[in-house]
Amino acid sequence: MKTIEVKGITKAFGSASVLKGVSFHASAGSSLAIMGSSGEGKTSLLHILGGLDSFDKGSIHIMGKDLAKDPLGMRRKHIGFIFQSYQLLDEFSLLDNILMPFFITKNTSFVKAHERAEALLQKVNLHKKKQQKAALLSGGEKQRAAIARALMNNPDILLADEPTGNLDRQHSEEIYDLLLSCAHELGKTVVIVTHDEQLASLCQEKRLLQDGLLR
Repeated sequence: MKTIEVKGITKAFGSASVLKGVSFHASAGSSLAIMGSSGEGKTSLLHILGGLDSFDKGSIHIMGKDLAKDPLGMRRKHIGFIFQSYQLLDEFSLLDNILMPFFITKNTSFVKAHERAEALLQKVNLHKKKQQKAALLSGGEKQRAAIARALMNNPDILLADEPTGNLDRQHSEEIYDLLLSCAHELGKTVVIVTHDEQLASLCQEKRLLQDGLLR
């Protein structure tokens, strides 16, 4: 089954047309890297795919359902975001940051959510720092925590915006392994916007966003 199917998406900001008919699809367990020069609309596309921004024409179906009819509900149920700037809550503990999607959706019991958060911290090798404030983590640790948080509600799709943009090579390679294991081992669809050629080369598919089209 196609987890995400995008047909003819267009987006303009005023008189500037950024996306001019973007189409693609992806299935569970697949990884897609979207590359392109700055200003081509990669982050805008990612925000549209995740229901954070609207589009002008076209359609997006997530797990066979029309994203435009319920972007908030679809995002909470099916989509996890990983941001370049991490967007952790610095004054909260690492564990509370991982639990934040649960606190928003309350889609299971607290006991089960806590167990899942503990397991995810083990997966990203941060369990020993679970009570540490997020502000005290290194950049690599923050990005690993952001991946764990994105997985908290067990989404079908992970959307990652420049996930290695602020990291050195060693920490970038840790993120490569984590992201690709989400596809290979957990069966997630992973869509990554990146300038990182090495990360893109490790994905199953690599596309170029250029002149408003995905090539």
